[in-house]
Amino acid sequence: MARFTFKLPDIGEGISEAEIVAWHVAVGDRVEEDQSLADMMTDKATVEMESPVAGVVVEIAGAVGDQVSIGAPLVVIETEGEVASPAAEPDTLEAENPGVEEVAAKPSPLRGEGLGEGSVSHGDAGLGETPAPHPSPLPGGEREPVMPSPSHTGSTPVLASPAVRARAKDLNVDLSAIRVAEGERIRHADLDAYLRYNAGQGYHAPHAARARDDEQVRVIGMRRRIAENMAAAKRHIPHFTYVDEIDVTALEDMRADLNAHRGARPKLTLLPLLIVAMCRTLPDFPMLNARYDDEAGVVTRAGRVHVGMATQTDAGLTVPVIRDAQDRNVWQLATEISRLAGAARANKLTPQELGGGTITVTSLGPLGGIATTPVINRPEVAIIGPNKIVERPVFRGDDIVRAKLMNLSISCDHRVVDGWDAASYVQALKKYLETPVLLFAD
Repeated sequence: MARFTFKLPDIGEGISEAEIVAWHVAVGDRVEEDQSLADMMTDKATVEMESPVAGVVVEIAGAVGDQVSIGAPLVVIETEGEVASPAAEPDTLEAENPGVEEVAAKPSPLRGEGLGEGSVSHGDAGLGETPAPHPSPLPGGEREPVMPSPSHTGSTPVLASPAVRARAKDLNVDLSAIRVAEGERIRHADLDAYLRYNAGQGYHAPHAARARDDEQVRVIGMRRRIAENMAAAKRHIPHFTYVDEIDVTALEDMRADLNAHRGARPKLTLLPLLIVAMCRTLPDFPMLNARYDDEAGVVTRAGRVHVGMATQTDAGLTVPVIRDAQDRNVWQLATEISRLAGAARANKLTPQELGGGTITVTSLGPLGGIATTPVINRPEVAIIGPNKIVERPVFRGDDIVRAKLMNLSISCDHRVVDGWDAASYVQALKKYLETPVLLFAD
């Protein structure tokens, strides 16, 4: 028998360490060559580590949420024969990382027994897991009604986030009665479907919320990355936000007409139209389409428009990048937006799709709000936030008419962008959005 020490490889330019966001093996497990060992997260992406050898896991380098340095031992595997492992290197984690033995002796977060409210499963960690097949969807994106099923009975653990467990507890719902695909965690949508189905069977949720015990949730994975990035942005960047109101009545009428005649092309939202307007106006405002290296004291004004698209996933907010947006028409933008959003929610974005943005757009969609003060995606210097479209009466001359109005927010880095520049840029955007035919003019 021999021991093979699998060390964390260099998984990104300039990355010195990575966070363990999920274990797929535990001490004592047998693994095959190319089998998944763990998911490691950098500040760019989540990367799956695969075993280069077959054997039995004898040591692991920490728990979910721990940081591991590049080149440090991650897993020790006992093999049946000699393997190509440098003889001069230690063959145990303890030799290079004292204190790991205690961590390695703990049950793996993914062992079948003991997966409870305080546990972390593969489906709960990282930047949006690759989901198992859902039950058949209904129109509008809902899952089919779920009924009691033996799939979660006996020793099979119920996979659900702490928030879902707490809500089910408040509603007196037994999560083991909710049917989902094997190995998939129960989500809020499953709980909603269960309640709707069982409302017709005489089930009534309690009307009053009840107090519950305080809950401590460790900040790890994507949530920790978001916290670190947002704190760094607010710590380093003197933000200011400018908000203006835009009449999007004509834009919404044109969008409805385009969608009515789109054929096999994707349905248009406001976002691709807004990005076209941004690309047409940014050449006159190069200080906004830029990245600021504050350590070197250098602002790089980008010659191309790479638009970051803030996207909400189960694990938190991520920002895939629409590259060379200035070269894409409105339909191509809609296709790329859909592709990147799907990849983000399935945790399949590449490092190239997560970096290199020059300006970001963030939107709460139908939640909207009256106005937002977005946080800049450092090292960019500006972020744009369209808000909710509302219908209100407005004066046009002596007449009062119904109009669709939307507030548009822009947050800027005041070290690079002056208030006059931000206001002037929004006025330029406003011209295109209020006269949308200009979006398609040469």
